[in-house]
Amino acid sequence: MHKIVLLPLDERPCNYKFPPALFESDSMHICLPDRLGDKKLPADSGAVRDFLLRECADADGLVISLETLLYGGLIPSRLHFLTRRELLGRLELLRQLRQDNPDLTVYGFNCIMRCPVTSSSDEEPDYYGRYGAEIHKLGAARHRAELGEEGAQAEADALEALIPQEYIDDYLLRRDLNLELNFAVLDLVEDGTIDFLCIPQDDAAPLGFTAMDQAKVRLCVREKRLQDRVLIYPGADELGMTLLARMRNMLEKRTPSVYVLYAAEGAPLVVPPFEDRPLGETVRYQLQAAGCRVAAAPESADFILGVNAPSRNMVNAIHQPRLDPDYDVGRSLTTFMAELSYQIDLGKPVTICDNAYCNGGDLELLDMLDASGLLMAVAGYAGWNTSSNTMGTSIAQGVRYLYEGDDARHRDFLTLRYLEDCGYCSVVRWDAVKEDLPELGLDYFNAGSRDGQAARRVERRLRDFAESYLPSIAKHIELRSVTLPWRRMFEVDLDVGYVSA
Repeated sequence: MHKIVLLPLDERPCNYKFPPALFESDSMHICLPDRLGDKKLPADSGAVRDFLLRECADADGLVISLETLLYGGLIPSRLHFLTRRELLGRLELLRQLRQDNPDLTVYGFNCIMRCPVTSSSDEEPDYYGRYGAEIHKLGAARHRAELGEEGAQAEADALEALIPQEYIDDYLLRRDLNLELNFAVLDLVEDGTIDFLCIPQDDAAPLGFTAMDQAKVRLCVREKRLQDRVLIYPGADELGMTLLARMRNMLEKRTPSVYVLYAAEGAPLVVPPFEDRPLGETVRYQLQAAGCRVAAAPESADFILGVNAPSRNMVNAIHQPRLDPDYDVGRSLTTFMAELSYQIDLGKPVTICDNAYCNGGDLELLDMLDASGLLMAVAGYAGWNTSSNTMGTSIAQGVRYLYEGDDARHRDFLTLRYLEDCGYCSVVRWDAVKEDLPELGLDYFNAGSRDGQAARRVERRLRDFAESYLPSIAKHIELRSVTLPWRRMFEVDLDVGYVSA
């Protein structure tokens, strides 16, 4: 059995639980730290160091979040007051790990710091709650000024006058330091310490501070001639699964071919919310990052990636049913489902990337899968959060299915995705926010304790959802527990199993 060490992006289920749930097997053992941080509280750097030194000594591979190694997690990377010297010292541990275990395969991921469009301090510094939108607009104005747009510099000057200088200084100082660490990580790729690196962009946009930093990182990659070992694309929370898929493919000495089937002709050209490029381009990046390649025809593919997306504008899952041409005229779910069903009948694994909406699954697609008896016949399904989060999760499921097939772990994870992505994200979360939280004296960002009254209401609603929306498999679903890991409504932690009747 191969031992793979995973240092996740943070302690949320998508980063800490999903990767081992998919890839733990008789062939590959996933070794995780016992604990990390708690949202804005960073993981203990000494404990992280001890874990890596101990577990990598006899490991075959390491999948590592540089945010956790350097800052203690994704959210702490936006809040820290660490010095350049401290951060470079922490980064040096990777060279020691390589020196101690020369045969260790190291896949890393290192985010470009985001700049959200909305004013919220939930995951950002306190002042972002008051000035976040203005800081985002400032970045976009500076970017347009840099590109020579008339009037952009005046707009930037006006925005700077609205934001206290101390907040601008704090924000940009941290951005500059984090960018310097992006460059330092690229040095480790150049000298062979890191074998492969993904640089994901959480909440990306075509213009702004993040886009300007991305351009600088791209230039560095080009100058170092690292294009074959460094990929830059939107995403973040799916990277643990993506790089474990790449690790499994590497260990199997395979590069699976994947045929991409879109539900709409215009889908590859859609630029999803929170991202900076057409969906079709991100698909190719995500497949390459997972150690796969694009197949020219379904007949030559190892598995099919069915991408459910509209023909133009992608909207939030709370707006379904969506009765407009982008969803009902430019996209044909009927022909999409017919082709997926045909490929399944031929014995071809089919994994579904449900990108019809952001922040939740497509309830019409779910209904069609249920009615046709295909819910448990697919090799994978995902439809949560951003387009890239969904994409990476569904591709990882496809890779996993190639090697492990239709086993208990596959069925448990598939059931989890239906209940979380379609149940919680598309229906239950918003019903609970509107109807339950006001009654309990709670709100979206303050949902009480992890397993408190809000979590109990969510659990009851999810049981009702399974009966109403998943009748073909409802009797097989075992919902063991529901918690709110960050004590808010954005994410949920479900312990779900698929049991034989």
